[in-house]
Amino acid sequence: MRPLQGPSATRGVGAYARGLLKGLIAAGFDSNLTLLLDVAFDAPPLPVGKYKVAGCRRRSHGQLAAYEDAVALASDIQRIAPDLYHAIDFHLPGRSPRPLVVTLHDLIPWAWGGPRMRGERIRYGLFRRLLPRADLVIAVSNATATDASHLRVVSPQRIRLIREAADPVFSPKPGASGRVKVKWRIDGRYLLFVGALDARKDPRALLDAWTAARVTHPDLRLLIAGAPGRQAPPSMSGAIQLGRVDDEELADLYSAASCLLFPSRYEGFGLPCLEAMACGCPVAAFRNSSIPEVVNAAGMMVEDGNGRALGDAAAAMIREPDRWRRAGLQQARKFSWDRTARETISAYQSLLA
Repeated sequence: MRPLQGPSATRGVGAYARGLLKGLIAAGFDSNLTLLLDVAFDAPPLPVGKYKVAGCRRRSHGQLAAYEDAVALASDIQRIAPDLYHAIDFHLPGRSPRPLVVTLHDLIPWAWGGPRMRGERIRYGLFRRLLPRADLVIAVSNATATDASHLRVVSPQRIRLIREAADPVFSPKPGASGRVKVKWRIDGRYLLFVGALDARKDPRALLDAWTAARVTHPDLRLLIAGAPGRQAPPSMSGAIQLGRVDDEELADLYSAASCLLFPSRYEGFGLPCLEAMACGCPVAAFRNSSIPEVVNAAGMMVEDGNGRALGDAAAAMIREPDRWRRAGLQQARKFSWDRTARETISAYQSLLA
């Protein structure tokens, strides 16, 4: 659970850690769990359960942390002596004294972006070198599983598909428009984008989509929720940047939005799309990577990279809000952390049988 003690706590891996832990507790599996935490940090908020907590101490918490973990995790695992070790982020033991399960969220640095991702490939190179040593790899989407096979980092026989889910906080919120108005002084219709403004999220296409949607809906604003990130452009041409928001606030933003614009060029899972649909928010996205698995026919997907087509799709969905709201809610019900937890327990048992 160390991803909950740093910047990852507010990202997709943090959502995965919280959701899986809650699901395992609900399944009655918590008495079998020992959570590894770094004693150099305050303990994160954790749900009540019968799990144990074990501590470790690291000197490195930046780019060298993965290299220290490659050595130190083996000693931690030997000391705690679990039946197996489940790594949920990019930090893996060099050699594990127990069976090793790894959740693979994505292989984006190698699957997309070419020269633009050279820095990320260097940063996460150790993870790719150690991943083939895992006894079982949980891929969060078919797209990620396919990447793992095509890039030859994991044999297909050791990959198990177990999808993520949205936290239960993401559900339609009555009165959301009023709270959005009070909190951010936003009155009227708006399009929403959620996430960092990295190059992979295509900020230029996001602005093109907003421009296209305003041809038929000139009153639409564009709201951006989330920390901009290091790759964010210096200006977003009139969009309203809200910065980081908590899950309750985000659920309100989804519930009151006219449409989620998701111009990401590659996703290991695409959690904002699922969260939006769970709140009854229509989704317009680029058709690539894992997005069709998550959105399916419940949203509108357009040619990858075509910002104007994305805006036209959003404009069309706004004209039929009830249709897309119903479709999204129905699609979102196919995903749950209870199911993810049950399938994860089955994966554990397959190694211990």
